[in-house]
Amino acid sequence: MGKKVTRYQAINETELSDYHELNPRRSKAWLASVAGVALFVAAGIWGSHYLEQDPPPVAKSASVAVSAPLQREVEQRLSFLGQLAAAKQVEVRAQVGGTLKGIYFDDGDIVRQGQLLFEIDPEPYRIKHAQALAELSAAQARLSLATRELARAQQLKDTDAGSAENLEQKQAGKLSAQAAVTGASAMVRDARFDMDRTRVRAPFTGRIGAHQVSVGNLVAGSRAGNASTTLLATLVSLDPAWLNFDMSEADYMKFQRERAKAPGRLANTVYASLGDEAKFDRIGTLDFVDNALDRASGTIRARATLKNADGFLTPGAFARVRLALSTKSAVLLVPDAAVLPDQSDHIVLTLGKDNVVTPKKVELGDLRGGLRVILSGLAPNDKVIIDGIPSAAPGSKVAPHPGTIRFDAGKD
Repeated sequence: MGKKVTRYQAINETELSDYHELNPRRSKAWLASVAGVALFVAAGIWGSHYLEQDPPPVAKSASVAVSAPLQREVEQRLSFLGQLAAAKQVEVRAQVGGTLKGIYFDDGDIVRQGQLLFEIDPEPYRIKHAQALAELSAAQARLSLATRELARAQQLKDTDAGSAENLEQKQAGKLSAQAAVTGASAMVRDARFDMDRTRVRAPFTGRIGAHQVSVGNLVAGSRAGNASTTLLATLVSLDPAWLNFDMSEADYMKFQRERAKAPGRLANTVYASLGDEAKFDRIGTLDFVDNALDRASGTIRARATLKNADGFLTPGAFARVRLALSTKSAVLLVPDAAVLPDQSDHIVLTLGKDNVVTPKKVELGDLRGGLRVILSGLAPNDKVIIDGIPSAAPGSKVAPHPGTIRFDAGKD
């Protein structure tokens, strides 16, 4: 059954349609008003919902610890890494060849100068020496005979019983015999030299390495060193020990200028510490600086001499080196972690106006008491950021609180 439409509704719908057709502008305005009201209501609902939410968080300033640089009087010095070396080192080789007959040390022993180390079979050289002695005896006998013959010829000449020619012959015979004696004597000394060199002795006191040839092996020797020889062992001296290290060109310039100001032992005093030692208790003397910089590395070789009476310092071991340059003077110190690399330079972050992070370029010295020496670039009243550095970007604003810089005398 269809829906009934009343006459009033039909008339109203008809009139409304006629109204839109007759008044299109008013109809559009009416619709726009209705849409505006709807949008206003929706905006009010959305706005009230937005106001009910929490506002976005405001970024907080990073918290950092700041402190003035620590002031302390210290002497200027340079630090290097060096390597120990023996003042004397020799390869023990035989000067004569033959069969190795004996070894008279234990590998690694400390041997004294003149101590017997090796013995080569001396029998062939004894035979050679005996032959040389026989030749010398024969030459001496011929000289004795020639001397007597010359004396008789001289007597005959004096009594006119002998000729001058005979006298000259006897004189020549004596000179020849004397030359033979001289040559035979040299052969005896040569044979004695070879026979003595069959006993190889330590040229100086030091520590000997492992023997390279066992008993019974045939070894080659050469007195002149111009032929292949057999390496028997290696010997290094112990006391004193050398400490070699390289200076950069910049450090070398500092060293040269400071040494010119104080041309005494202060500028040549070296302090050394081994890898497992905390303190620099070993004192030496700088006794050599090379005469030219190495063009490839930009460094110059230097050497210090250290006492090693107990033989503890071993050639080849590494050691830290400190070279004192001057007497004590006031410097500024900051934690080493507060120093940041900036390409080829270094900077320290400080607190500027309105708590803004301000970097300062600095010149560094060595470590003293666990702190880094600042040679230039900082003022005593600067506020250095010593903690919270990763969150303190240059130009950013931070929230500072007081910090403390401590000097550790045990690390000086």
